[in-house]
Amino acid sequence: MQKNEWTFPSADGGTQIHAVEWLPEGDVRAVVQIAHGVAEYIDRYEPLAAYLTEQGFAVLGNDHIGHGKSLAEGAHRLWFGPLGSWDFAVDDLYALRDAAGKKHPGAPVFLLGHSMGSFLARTYLIRYPGSVTGAILMGTGQMSPPLIAAGLAVAEIQIARVGEWGTSPLVDQLAFGAYNKAFAPNRTAYDWLSVNPENVDAYVADPLCGGSVSVGLFREMLRGMRMLSKTANLKKMNMDMPVLFVSGSMDPVGDCGRGVQRAFRGFQRAGMRDVSLRLYPGARHEILNDDCRETVYRDLCEWMTAQLPAPEG
Repeated sequence: MQKNEWTFPSADGGTQIHAVEWLPEGDVRAVVQIAHGVAEYIDRYEPLAAYLTEQGFAVLGNDHIGHGKSLAEGAHRLWFGPLGSWDFAVDDLYALRDAAGKKHPGAPVFLLGHSMGSFLARTYLIRYPGSVTGAILMGTGQMSPPLIAAGLAVAEIQIARVGEWGTSPLVDQLAFGAYNKAFAPNRTAYDWLSVNPENVDAYVADPLCGGSVSVGLFREMLRGMRMLSKTANLKKMNMDMPVLFVSGSMDPVGDCGRGVQRAFRGFQRAGMRDVSLRLYPGARHEILNDDCRETVYRDLCEWMTAQLPAPEG
């Protein structure tokens, strides 16, 4: 496996976005573009990349604005930018997709989004229909419109109090605090991430993971979710594109499967013709690092392979 790193200008006009590509030793049969979750970064996906490159896939992804190495000098961590900056992160995904097309002309491209990255990926599918071969939405969910509206109201109050890039214990509690309740008594604040305590400890020890999201980023995530809750927006997607929803059955981000099913049914109601769903029993949020990871790796590879054209001859 060969690893390449580079930067490209963000749609925000000021941040240099850190990108990574992992290449197989032989020919590239397809490309997998990864959109990571909140409060983490793209290099955490190297184990998945190692597996997929052995199967002939090229894998690439970027650190979103305010995450990992995509942090401009003097900028605030875990902040996308001002009102509307959700679109910056989505446009950055498209810029990387464009780069992938130039690096690997003609190769099918799959978009894999995890957690916040799944919501960015879903926004991408609406704004750039037809630009990817298929999509994998991992660790996603679907909040009710009233709950989103209530969260946005809280966000605006807290922005007035602490500023866009400030943090708020109330926002922390609303965004992530409730996730651990299902796993009490808790050993750490991140027990909800994984059944495997070693994975949780590695996350806690990583200086580029965790921390309090800015109130502005909380608002942008909710604005993105609000847009995704509307069937009229979902109808803008390519109806023929295959989509796979995957989640742990005990992932609180997906309301322990219920929120994932709501998102899945939303795609069906919008008219998507090829949508499937897999829940991994007992697994929590990070199924790529949980005890089921080998099964997940294999399932993802098999699903993507099934979408590829049959080899000639």
